[in-house]
Amino acid sequence: MHIFALGLSLAATAQTAQGAINRHSIVSRFNPTRNASGLSATTPMQVGNGNFAFGADVTGLQTLLPFAIMSSWGWKNDSFPPGLSQRDIENYRGVSWLNHGRPVQYDFGGGGAIEQWLISNPNRVNLGRVGLLFWSASGILQNASHSDFTNVDQELDLWTGKLTSHFRFEGFPIKVETASAQDTSSVGINIESPLLNSGRLGLFLDFPWNDGKAKFSAPFVGNWNATEDHSTLLEIPKAGNIKARIAHKLDSARFITSLLGDPFSIERDSVSAHRYSVRPRKKASLFSITVDYRAEELKENGIPQTSSLFAASAEAWNKYWMQSGFVDVVTGSTDTRAEELQRRIILSRYLMRVNEAGDTPPQESGLVNNGWVSRYTPNIRSLTSRACLVFSMEMYFWHSAHWALWNNWDLLHRSNAIYEHFLGASIERAQAQQGWAAGARWPKMTDPSGRSAPGQINNLLIWQQPHPLIFAEYEYRAFPTQETLEKWRDVVTETANWMATFAWHNTSTGVYDLGPPMYVVSEDTSPNVTQNPALELAYWRLGLGIAQKWLTALGENVPREWTEVASNLATLPIDNGTYAVYEGIESNFWTDPTYTSDHPALVGLHGWLPPTPGLDINIAKATAEKVQTHWNITDCWGWDFPMLAMSAARNGDKDRAVEWLLNPLFVFDDVGMPVGGIRVPTPYFPGSGALLYAVAMMAGGWDGGQGEAPGFPADGWKVRTEGLSRAL
Repeated sequence: MHIFALGLSLAATAQTAQGAINRHSIVSRFNPTRNASGLSATTPMQVGNGNFAFGADVTGLQTLLPFAIMSSWGWKNDSFPPGLSQRDIENYRGVSWLNHGRPVQYDFGGGGAIEQWLISNPNRVNLGRVGLLFWSASGILQNASHSDFTNVDQELDLWTGKLTSHFRFEGFPIKVETASAQDTSSVGINIESPLLNSGRLGLFLDFPWNDGKAKFSAPFVGNWNATEDHSTLLEIPKAGNIKARIAHKLDSARFITSLLGDPFSIERDSVSAHRYSVRPRKKASLFSITVDYRAEELKENGIPQTSSLFAASAEAWNKYWMQSGFVDVVTGSTDTRAEELQRRIILSRYLMRVNEAGDTPPQESGLVNNGWVSRYTPNIRSLTSRACLVFSMEMYFWHSAHWALWNNWDLLHRSNAIYEHFLGASIERAQAQQGWAAGARWPKMTDPSGRSAPGQINNLLIWQQPHPLIFAEYEYRAFPTQETLEKWRDVVTETANWMATFAWHNTSTGVYDLGPPMYVVSEDTSPNVTQNPALELAYWRLGLGIAQKWLTALGENVPREWTEVASNLATLPIDNGTYAVYEGIESNFWTDPTYTSDHPALVGLHGWLPPTPGLDINIAKATAEKVQTHWNITDCWGWDFPMLAMSAARNGDKDRAVEWLLNPLFVFDDVGMPVGGIRVPTPYFPGSGALLYAVAMMAGGWDGGQGEAPGFPADGWKVRTEGLSRAL
């Protein structure tokens, strides 16, 4: 069945029951706008396609603020540290720790300079900057400042992906339209102004230096002053549609920027800078241009003309809004909070498609900036306090699982093949490097090669291990075919093989233990004493159960080890009537901020996760209540709040579920960017993905959930859905 046909058939069922939702009206209602106050914004308006995003200030370009142009493919490696070579990098070995008497070699503690290079590389590149350029009436180049722009009026049309910016410069009106191509990394620009007729308006292109040394690169990315560290070269092709080409070399990486459109001249401002001035040749009130970015090795095929780019953007966004899931909480609701929740839903749906729908797993800050940094481990602070700008396989669930519930399988299929791609590296990590008897151990943080980024937490975290089993389960629910079973067979098998192998048979108790050493999801316990953490035990049971059913559906024998471990895993740890973070934790952990100031994972036992074998729902509810009263909620951020909402919803507390989704600490700015808060930089997109997952679950239901919109209160809320799939 075609992926869009699936979405339409599901939507049709809902429409028959309650009438079609006016999707265009609801989406357009939340078009983000900015005026003069946006001149100092710290987040951009964006256009993009999941693999490419262009961040704009109030001029529709990057005239005043150097927001980033980023992609899923634009990476570079820094030069090696002095005295080191590729062989040193390849020969890197970390320390060995004992795991129940057996040495296991990890990727940390193996050398400061090499380890820091591995943490920082490859790093994601800001591809450049495009802004407006002004000349005086006498032909002198002008330096425009914020105060020169008046009557600012900017609106992003979510339905078409077109950003329109109106403003005045020295009293002259200017209109800029900006959109992204959908199949290439290209931005289309239409400029309309009488300043074009007089030759006073053009564009500039600039290119920054990028490296992995900065701890944060937010809100802006790159160093614009390190001009001697990189090079650019302008080429004017003698034939073809491309009017100019600029090659940008950073260490060994090389990127190509191509321009095509209305006639223009282009020249480099100076030999010591990487800034180029573009001036229209025709004296007309409209100037159109396409700026395309790509790696040197990619062929220059299919760079669109500006008019066709805008048309393709409108068509793609129309399909996105019409041919997938939809939730309407605002039409007919009397609760005044419905407006804000609907705004968050719509803007998150837009931004996730721009930033998080690429061919590879995204970073936490998407394609806005390089704001994410690996949290340091106190034992090796000097080695992990710098940027780790790589794929987050731990967060891949929050980044991407919502696509399954909203039936955006075309977008999810872009990246979920990453498990197949990383399977070989993960088997090698588990068996050749760490000496486990079987299976594939999935990394927490990785790069395009599939290697694990160094660091204690990166190597000892385990809750990302069952993630691919959930993605496989959702895909089989959507496409229950032999082809789906075969597609995921190897990933499911090797994932479960390692889960069964990692569980240690405790002969004194007769059960299988998880850890030590290991880190829990909140990363705030000592790895050498952490054993049988509650969330990880429940997730292990769920994952092994899915794997067993998978092989049964294939008609294959389920390995005895899987059944043995699944049936005899340690019970969930209980302390004074509530579940504990891990077995043996001190009884006063509820009042110790060491354990109550990070992700409240205990509420995930019955909320994010469905009931698993051995779970006592009454104890799970009591645990959720104690989290409500004893956790330092002021230290929560991002996906914590949707996870708390899912717990409340599954436990029957619908009012509290909505309150968590709209908690004052769970903030989305004027354009929908999820605010990082005091813990992480903005944006923090796992918060957006988790919001969409929770809303889909609360509105569309879950296995065992009763009635329509089972997670929303009946009083004050009218929730209509189309095309959603049920959550586990």
